[in-house]
Amino acid sequence: MSGKPPINVQDGFFYVLRKDNTLVEVTLLSERKKIGRIRRFDKYAVVLESEGREEMIYKHAIASVSPVPGGAPAPTPVRPPAV
Repeated sequence: MSGKPPINVQDGFFYVLRKDNTLVEVTLLSERKKIGRIRRFDKYAVVLESEGREEMIYKHAIASVSPVPGGAPAPTPVRPPAV
């Protein structure tokens, strides 16, 4: 064994979606769909911002997460230069 920690596919996937502010569709096991942007995530849950509010969704309730086609990242706000 090389002593390297195992690769966690979820962390890399969620990190890129969060960093790029990508619009995603989360399909739950109940077949409900939620569209929003990932704000935070950890080992057990994802915080999705949707319709101006944040909602925590436990990962064990998620069937799939996919980027929304044509759901380009939100523009980054431009701050005026400091005076």
